[in-house]
Amino acid sequence: MKKYLKILTLILFCLCFIFNQKVSAENKIKIGLLVPNTGENKKLGEQIIKSVRMAINDIDNNKIEILIKDSGSNPDKTLQSAEELKDIGVNIVLGPVFIKSLEYLDQIEDMIFLSFTNQTINLPKNVISSGVNSTSQINTISKFIDQNKIDKTIFLIPKLNYEAELKKSIKKSKLKKIKIYSYDTEPTKLTKRIEEITNYQIRKRNLEDEIRRLKKSEEPGKEKKIANLEKRYTLGRVNFDAIIIGDFDESLKSVATSLLYSDVSPKKKYFITLNQWFNRSFIVEESLQPIYYPSIDKKNFELFKKKFFKEFDEYPDHISLLSYDLVGLVYYLSLTSNLSNIDNLFKKESSFKGKMGIFDIKNNEINHRLNFYKVENKKLIKIF
Repeated sequence: MKKYLKILTLILFCLCFIFNQKVSAENKIKIGLLVPNTGENKKLGEQIIKSVRMAINDIDNNKIEILIKDSGSNPDKTLQSAEELKDIGVNIVLGPVFIKSLEYLDQIEDMIFLSFTNQTINLPKNVISSGVNSTSQINTISKFIDQNKIDKTIFLIPKLNYEAELKKSIKKSKLKKIKIYSYDTEPTKLTKRIEEITNYQIRKRNLEDEIRRLKKSEEPGKEKKIANLEKRYTLGRVNFDAIIIGDFDESLKSVATSLLYSDVSPKKKYFITLNQWFNRSFIVEESLQPIYYPSIDKKNFELFKKKFFKEFDEYPDHISLLSYDLVGLVYYLSLTSNLSNIDNLFKKESSFKGKMGIFDIKNNEINHRLNFYKVENKKLIKIF
């Protein structure tokens, strides 16, 4: 009899164990991660994986399960890996990283992808851009313009692959009294275009005409007036108070230098640009200062970089921080919503505070509430 009781007890124990394992598996928060584990972008993929593991450790909840697949930085490999994730029960995926990898993802149903890209045009219906998009940046710039009661603004946009993206975001924004100008980044064409926009030749001719007039006149104190005018490059105002330059790095510096050459100074007009990710080269370029731009929370970014370096002996980039925050975002949604209902998961209006700043979710879009910074006198200053 005792022998049968032992066997029965063992069977019940096994059944309970299997049941608990099944319940535990069903309660898991499965998050797919599609990043390049092979190819030229392998290092970036490795950094993202490390950041995601940091987030898991900080959340400290064993219900979260990260399932990693290689996107290979190409659409065919991305599609194959996404199908493999679906087969093991994943319906929310972080990634892919690059816009070109998204091409075939609309073939997969009942899955949603939080891509690291900041582009929002022509995305598959099941892909949400989670990067710091142009809408978030322009909304932040608009806030600064309103706070400073800036009346007339021009927006300079290069003829590059994100031109349509910027124009779409401007149209959606609250920017008022704004004129948009496109320009070619080739140096000679750029200089000519900036001269046209700023009426440089007319203002230069105005100066020459005024000096000639004074020389012929009998006006009192004309010598002093002429001497002062000869120190100038132009005479006359430009028809704007602020310039938003939709460019980056050396190309941005070329535009700003062309403006200086056309006698438009950042000390007299607001020079505003897009998120420069705290590019240190702008700190040393005093001739281009002050210059303003929106970006993420720098203090948190620096703290994240220090923590990442301490754990992995290397410094991360901003995509690593984004991946860290996205794990927290999905975990937050698991507490407030039904993750299996992916059709409505990102439609409902909600907000999440991450390391980068606040993520605003609505109508299958993610926007960021950004900070605003000024570079002046070789210092980075937070405005809001």
